[in-house]
Amino acid sequence: MILDLDIGNTLSKWRLKDVDTSEIRSRGAVWTREEWRPGADIPNLEVVESVRISSVARRAVLEETVQLLRQRVGAVYVASSTPEALGVTNGYEEPERLGVDRWLGVLAGYQQVGACCAVDCGSAITIDFVLPGGRHLGGYILPGLRLMKESLKLGTRNVAIDPDSEPEELLVPGRRTVEAVNHGIYMAAVSAINRVYAEVCDSEGVALPLMVTGGDARVVARGLQVPHAVWPDMVYGGLEACFPLTAAERAGRMAGAPCVPSPVALEKIRAGLAFSMLL
Repeated sequence: MILDLDIGNTLSKWRLKDVDTSEIRSRGAVWTREEWRPGADIPNLEVVESVRISSVARRAVLEETVQLLRQRVGAVYVASSTPEALGVTNGYEEPERLGVDRWLGVLAGYQQVGACCAVDCGSAITIDFVLPGGRHLGGYILPGLRLMKESLKLGTRNVAIDPDSEPEELLVPGRRTVEAVNHGIYMAAVSAINRVYAEVCDSEGVALPLMVTGGDARVVARGLQVPHAVWPDMVYGGLEACFPLTAAERAGRMAGAPCVPSPVALEKIRAGLAFSMLL
């Protein structure tokens, strides 16, 4: 089995993947911690042959995790942000300072559809762009839905937005404080993504496929105004592309990769942007 770990600042996700069939056997999530307990926090390592890690947690957390795993597992691969990989050139002036989860998302998106916009809706909302030919432009970082809610300090942090809510319900004025907060942060998030996407496509003269991942991807995606695909395993897809360990991965097939719809024509994106600027 292959153990894939996506270690975040707050939440860490894992999945077990069969080496022979490339099928996902199980998955889970735990709060990020200093010491992992095999069999509780992560699967029993006796069945694991290799581990692939993406981590944006503190360096000490990653070092402790790698030390534990290398005592029990044959091979441990740790992803890092590099100046170039898999045909993509990192757009950061200091490439190593780009969050590795963002880098892996960009790499996964580029392997799947080429030039694209990759949006990760987690603790923060990140929006990254890679152009035809593999030039990563850099991106944007916004507070995530929960972080925006907590910043208001109105006692609503534990009231989540229903991911099955219709966008029309979330964009009308709230008639209770909880509704007003939820609708306000939703409006802020989806409006920012829609506008940033249109502005960058307009300035670069290219309509880009859009992919969304992260814990709040489902609810945020419902408010997007352009064709898009939700890819929960996009960071894992980047790990697969960087460290292919199965026959399917070596053939370029990433587990759970969605069918990404073609973007609307650039002319329509520009027309919508122009209209919004008149309002």
